Amino acid sequence: MGRFLQIAGLIIGLAGIVLQFCITIPASMEAGRSLLGSIVFFLSFFTVLTNIGAVLVYTALLSASGYAWLPAFAGPSVRAGVAVSITLVCIVYAVVLARLWQPQGLFLVCDILLHYVAPILFVLWWLVAGADGKRQWRDIPRWMIYPVAYLAYVLVRAPIAGEVPYPFLSVANNGAVSVAISALAVTGLFVLLCIVAVFVDNGVLRMRSSSPK
Repeated sequence: MGRFLQIAGLIIGLAGIVLQFCITIPASMEAGRSLLGSIVFFLSFFTVLTNIGAVLVYTALLSASGYAWLPAFAGPSVRAGVAVSITLVCIVYAVVLARLWQPQGLFLVCDILLHYVAPILFVLWWLVAGADGKRQWRDIPRWMIYPVAYLAYVLVRAPIAGEVPYPFLSVANNGAVSVAISALAVTGLFVLLCIVAVFVDNGVLRMRSSSPK
């Protein structure tokens, strides 16, 4: 089951990322961005970056050769961190972002793949085969580096590029206080998910210890 979920997740993740790239870049260039600017715009979405991370985890673990050239993404702490991050992707999109626009056609397909299908597959895979039962509270600060660095990047880039990937992070439109509240709320949710991940991971260890030999 673990290998099936891994391969299915890899295929779905790659398909979603490639399709999103193929439809986003032309649309972005039509909106006035250069090719380079469009690529930077594409890579400025937490959803895209996190799904790329999930694909790299799958790839790193798929074979011995994959592990050799992607060891950082094969580690159990990174696997758990990506599981937390991709869960955040799903929840924030479903609760906040999905109501802000109504994608059609291939954009809708990408939305479903990257915000729902890929996250669910990765979390299921992590529960079945990715968790090692050894995560501890000290892993949480390491997992926090990614979203905090992403938030800093978005806020620094915003006045330079004149845009943000997510509307609730726009200081120009919402004000600094509103953005700060939104950022704190999402960060708080991420911390909560981290705590749940540690408990779940340790539950995996207990279940393995109590299972018949």
